[in-house]
Order: sequence, then C-alpha cells, then structure tokens
Amino acid sequence: MKVEDRTGEFAAYPKRDLTFARGFLATLFDTEGNEYIDCGASFGVGNLGHANPEVVAAIEAQARELLHVGPPFGTTAKAAFIQKLLSVAPPTLKRVFLSNSGSEAVETALKFARASTGRTKIIAAMRGFHGRTMGALSATWKKEFREGFEPLVPGFEHVPYNDADALTAAVDRETAAVILECVQGEGGVHVAAPEYLPVAREVCDREGAMLIVDEVQTGMGRTGRLFGVERWGVEPDMITLAKSLAGGVPIGATLTTTAVESKFGGSHNSTFGGDALACAAGTAALEFTVREKLWERAEALGNQAMESFRGLNAPAVREVRGLGLMIGIELKEKVTPYLQKLASQGVLAIGGGSSVLRLLPPLVIPDDQWSYAVDTIGKVLSHG
Repeated sequence: MKVEDRTGEFAAYPKRDLTFARGFLATLFDTEGNEYIDCGASFGVGNLGHANPEVVAAIEAQARELLHVGPPFGTTAKAAFIQKLLSVAPPTLKRVFLSNSGSEAVETALKFARASTGRTKIIAAMRGFHGRTMGALSATWKKEFREGFEPLVPGFEHVPYNDADALTAAVDRETAAVILECVQGEGGVHVAAPEYLPVAREVCDREGAMLIVDEVQTGMGRTGRLFGVERWGVEPDMITLAKSLAGGVPIGATLTTTAVESKFGGSHNSTFGGDALACAAGTAALEFTVREKLWERAEALGNQAMESFRGLNAPAVREVRGLGLMIGIELKEKVTPYLQKLASQGVLAIGGGSSVLRLLPPLVIPDDQWSYAVDTIGKVLSHG
C-alpha cells in the first residue's frame, strides 16, 4: 500500500494512507469526503466519539475564560475536574497528579513509587505497553519499541503475564513497584486471569512494594466497568489514566493513595499538567460517561460482537479475546491485509501486534454502525 507523503512530518512510525478532515461520534470523513466507521482509529481516545457536543461546549466555554496558568496556581476548572474524578475513582485513591498523556502518567507513577519506597526495582509484564518516554519505555516489553533507545532506565524486570508464580518470585524487598495492565492492549488484548491481580496485590503487600495498575486504555468504561480493575476487586496504590479521560483533549492523571503522598520525597511537576482547557473537557467527559453509564453499553455491545466473532467459520481466526469494547481477534497470519480490506469497506480497525485485529470503537457508536462493522469484519475474516 502506497502511503501518502505527509511533507514535513517526521517518519518515526508507520503511516496509513488516509487523512481525515472531520468526524462526529463514530464517523470519520477523509479529505475526499469518504465516510468511515471508527473502530480503532482514535487508539482508544474516542470513548465519547469525535466532536462530542458536550465536550465541545465545555471547551468553547473554557476557552473564553482561561486557557492556562502554571501548575502552582489553582483554577476553578482544575478543582472541579479533580473533585469529579475522585468522586468516581476507587475510594482508596485520594490524590491526583495531572499531566498530558498516558506516558507521562506512567512516568509519574514510577517516580512516585521510587521516591516513596526508597527502592529502585520495577516489575512489569511481557507483552505489556506503558508508553514511549524513557521510564515508560523501560516498563514496555516489545523489542521493536525499545531498539535504538538503549540503554534504558535501569532496574526494570519483565515476567510472563498471567504467571502468578513468576510474579511472586520476582517481587522482593528491593522492589519499588509492580506495574500491570488488567487487559494488555498493544500487547494483543490479553485479559488478566481472575487470580492474577489479587496475587499481585498480595505479594506487593507482603514485600512492601506498590501496585500500579495502568488503566490508560482500559479506564473510563472501555472494558464494561468505569475502571477495569473493578472486576478483580483489587485496590491498587496507583492508577494511571489518559486517552479518553478528557474526551479527546490531551490529558494524563496519576491517582494515588494518601500513603503514597505521605512517603513521597522529591520534586515532580508538569507545566501543562492540569491545564484549564483540558480539565474543563475532562469534567464534561466524566459527567457524560457517568450519566450515560457508557460502561454498560460497552459490556452489551462487546459481548454481542465477541459472540458473533467466536461463531464465525473463519479458518484465519485463532482466538477472540477481550472485555467490553476492547476486543482482539488473533489471526493465524499477518493482520495488515485485513486492516486494508476493512478500510476499503469503510471500517477502520488497528493492529495489536502483527497478527491481532484490535477493535476500540467509541462507546457511543450507534447500533446500526456497530452492526455493520461487526458484519463487515465477519465477512472479511471468513472470506479473506
């Protein structure tokens, strides 16, 4: 596939041959006016859809009042957002540090863990993805993401995901934190086993380490719960959030217990963290998500789709995995040709590794669009 030359854009990652001019909810329009159903093009950012009217209205109103002051100063927008976020967060998490992205939220959590424990060792999982900045990249497992940037931050170790024994053996009195996703997104949509996160909590408690749950992709209703970790009944020391948290506006958040804050020794800051515009968008996004109970819609639509995919007579399909509207279809061959064929039929999906077709549609996707997308994906997988 020939990819257009986007003159001036640094070629640091693979591009796709589409340029979009506008979007609304689950529909994207390219520069030639062609329509596409977004089943992943927003990479998990678009839970509320493109140009959600309530988020747009909040941005417009805030832009007329105040865009930015430095982080030492309070703003009404920041105070309202933090209050709203803590009101829906797991009850043990009482503190919020705001930043601009998932990678920054993870960097913050890693720094807080080291500064609060006085330890340096971090345990992460194979196939895990936590971001591309140097600390977050050190926690990320995939070789292709790490090459060219080594040596990375020392002190990181990786263990097999869902292997409770390996995790238990790796955590010791030198461990500052364990960082895990409850569903590995970029790693191929692998769901944590029922006992895995409880074991992680138990071993962290025993060894005095902190448990960080990376909910950058799983948070805000994506997996059929407002926070994915709710399914496991585990209370982490920290949760990282970003992607859809502000309805499409860049934001990151690291939620912690008061114990993390009380033991913290050091300094950390973010110039744009808690930006008034992002916070106003975040409050609107949270209010919409909670009022509409979007996690319930994600659960219903996701279960319907996975049942359909699992019933396909499709030799190319090895396994269907997921929770809510976070779905991975593992193939017995490369996924790229299937992504291209789906795009030619107006459905945009993304990969989760070289052989996994990953679906992350807006949680507000209309029923008829989701039905068309599921049917189209089924036909493409069945007939190649």
